[in-house]
Amino acid sequence: MKKIKGLQKGIGIGGWLTNYKRFNVLPQNRRLIITVGDMEHFESYITEDDIAYIASLGMDHIRLGFDQIVLEKSPYVYRKEIIEILHNFVYWCEKYGLRPVLNMHKAIGNYCDILEERGLMQSEELQSRFVAVWEKLENEFSEQNHVVFELLNEVVNATAEEWNALAEKTIAAIREKNKERLIIVGGVEWNNPPALHKVKVYDDENIIYTFHCYAPHEFTHQQGVLQAGQLFYNRKMPYPCDDIERYRDFHRVVRGKESYYEKYDRMDIEFLRDYLAPAKEFIERHPEKILWCGEFGTIRHAKLEWRENWMRDMITILKEWDIPYCVWNYLSTPNDGNRFSLVDDDNRKILSEELHRIILGEV
Repeated sequence: MKKIKGLQKGIGIGGWLTNYKRFNVLPQNRRLIITVGDMEHFESYITEDDIAYIASLGMDHIRLGFDQIVLEKSPYVYRKEIIEILHNFVYWCEKYGLRPVLNMHKAIGNYCDILEERGLMQSEELQSRFVAVWEKLENEFSEQNHVVFELLNEVVNATAEEWNALAEKTIAAIREKNKERLIIVGGVEWNNPPALHKVKVYDDENIIYTFHCYAPHEFTHQQGVLQAGQLFYNRKMPYPCDDIERYRDFHRVVRGKESYYEKYDRMDIEFLRDYLAPAKEFIERHPEKILWCGEFGTIRHAKLEWRENWMRDMITILKEWDIPYCVWNYLSTPNDGNRFSLVDDDNRKILSEELHRIILGEV
C-alpha cells in the first residue's frame, strides 16, 4: 500500500474542540449553544507544550477533532477566535514536525453520541452549511497543503448512499479550490470496518479512506456512563479473557441474545483479526489506495494492563497489514463520559512506558 509521509502513527486530540462537555445531559434547546465558559476552555485547554510533548513521544501526526458548532457562530459565519486556534495548532504542528489532520468530529445534524441530533443527510440547508465549513477551511489553509482534511468522524442516521452523495459534493467543492489537498473519508455505521465496502472509492490519488475500531465494545467501553448497556451491566471486562462466558453474558443480560461469540472459546487477538477482516479485504480490493485506521482506544478506567494488551493486539494487526494508524485519545476532560485518555490528567505524561512502546508500534 502507498505510504504518505507524516501519516503513519499518530494520536488524536479530543476534549479540546470536541467532547469538551456532554450535550446529552442538557435539554435540547441548550445543546448547540457555546457559552463563555466554553470559549475559555477552547482558549486554554491545549497549549504548545502539549503538541511538543506529543512530538516527543515519536508520533508523526495529530488528528484534531472539532465540532461544527465550535467553529460556526451562525450559518455561514465563523468564529475568528476558533480560526485563530486552528492556525496556532497547525503552526505548532509544523514547528514540531507533526502533520495536522483537521477532523469534523460532530456536524450539526450528525452527532455520533446523541442519536436524536439528526437531519444532516436529509436537509439540503444543513448539507450546504457542512460543505461551506470545508470551503472556509480550504480558504484558510490554501497555502498549507500538508494539512489534511477529514470530512466527518462517524456517520450515523444515514444510508451509505446519502453519505456518499454528501461526501462527493464536499470533495468536489474542495477540489474546485485545491486539487492536491489530502482528504479523508470513511463510512457509515460509526465508521466501523463492516461498512468499508459501502464507501465510494474515487479516482483521486489524494483521497484517503478510514475506519475505526472499538471491538469488543463491552470491553473498550466497559462500565461507561454514556452507554446504556455498559452502565446497566456495570462489570469489569478483562482482555484477553479465557472465559468467553463473561463476554457472552453481557449480550444475554443486556441484549437478550442467548447465542453470541459462538465460534470463540476466548476473547483475544483472533477475534480482533476477524472483526477487522473488512479492512484487509478493502486493501486487497484496492491495493493502490490508502487505508488509515483513524481512531481506536479503550476507556480510561479499564485496568491499564488490559488496555495495553488490547492496544498491543490492535497495533500488531495493523502493522501486519501495513495500515497506518492514529490512537484515541491524548487527553479527555473530566466531564467527558467517554474518557479514553492516554496521558495522566494532572502531569499530562503517558500512562506507562509499555503503553508508549506499544503506540510507537514496537509490538
